Amino acid sequence: MPANMKVVPTAKQLAFQEWEFGLFLHFGLRTFYEGYKDFDERPMTPSAFNPTKLDCEQWIRTAKEAGMNYAVLTAKHHDGFSNWPSKYSRFSVEASPWKDGKGDVVREYVDACRKYGVKPGLYYSPYDGSADFYTQDAQAYDDYFVNQITELLTDYGDIDVLWFDGCGSENHSYDWDRIIGEIRRLQPGILIFNMGDPDFRWVGNEDGIATLPCWNTVDSAEYSLLAGMKESLSGGLLWLPAECDVQMRTNDASWFYTDSDEHLVKSPDELMGLYYLSVGRGTNLLLNIGPNRDGVFPPKDSDNLERFGREIRRRFSNPIATIADCTAEDMKWQYSPKEAHLLDHVVIQEDLYEGESVRRYAISIITGKTHRKILVHEGYNIGHKAIVRIPAVNVTGVVLEILESDGEPRIRELTFHYAGGDI
Repeated sequence: MPANMKVVPTAKQLAFQEWEFGLFLHFGLRTFYEGYKDFDERPMTPSAFNPTKLDCEQWIRTAKEAGMNYAVLTAKHHDGFSNWPSKYSRFSVEASPWKDGKGDVVREYVDACRKYGVKPGLYYSPYDGSADFYTQDAQAYDDYFVNQITELLTDYGDIDVLWFDGCGSENHSYDWDRIIGEIRRLQPGILIFNMGDPDFRWVGNEDGIATLPCWNTVDSAEYSLLAGMKESLSGGLLWLPAECDVQMRTNDASWFYTDSDEHLVKSPDELMGLYYLSVGRGTNLLLNIGPNRDGVFPPKDSDNLERFGREIRRRFSNPIATIADCTAEDMKWQYSPKEAHLLDHVVIQEDLYEGESVRRYAISIITGKTHRKILVHEGYNIGHKAIVRIPAVNVTGVVLEILESDGEPRIRELTFHYAGGDI
């Protein structure tokens, strides 16, 4: 339990937490090499990269229809292949046959994001398997790092997220003061994930599941799945909301498209479970789909994503009542409908502008027949959002009670739902 719950977020961190649901896109040279894994020592050549039907608009349009608010594309993964024509590497789209070497995946992706109103983010692996000087000359590699990041942050307009994957960096030191300084100079409003000077953090697993409790304030953050590496944060306790990243396909080997794992595409029912365990625990959910070798979403992945989005809307877009229908007194909010009705969800949101206050809370119902108050749920953090799912029950009232709080609790939204049924 953090000792100081009054660390406060920046405006851009609060905005990020409002996004809630985003699309992860692993696409690049690895897409064209069936069976390759991260840090695979088998050689790859840009001549294999040729997504003849590349349609970034299909990716982003599908994401928008599913209710996703942001996206993160692998501009450069661990293999070092640049999805844009970088002046600092020949291991890029420029050396491929795609569009006679004149294509630019990053450009088409960013343009699609802007067309559909989805916030563009770029994944950049600090580790680079294509750069021989990565281990031999740290200064030269920092130069390369800064030069490539400068291209990405000057040639494509405003980028909302820069996503640093720590895998491969366990034993390498970067000149983070220089790198982060240049990033902040080029795009002061950008959100940095996980490394250097992060604005938000990795949840610590690739399962899409947040722990309980999951506080917004931490004094260290994991950055590598390979070694369970943790990095202490300068300044001690910081506001770093968590993001849960997870694959659409439950494949231990690859986040990129493969031919052999279509049977591992998650069902809308499983995806809905992950939504409760991520967004429903106050974090963001970043769901990965690997576009196929044509450069489009595989049909089953796309269909399940769209069904998932529809189910989220079905369950939560039309509440029976809101906080405006409640009375508030002595750290209690009570909803008393005129007539008894079925209830299976209560959604709570804390006002985080001045920090996170609620440490423990309880939800009780007033029963339909005897009007008795019965406890049905106890929880810890509310944070950005807590989705409380209970078995369907007939109620004549619901009471939210804050049991422990660092100062006066501020509840900004409270909604009541009956979803019923299955997907």
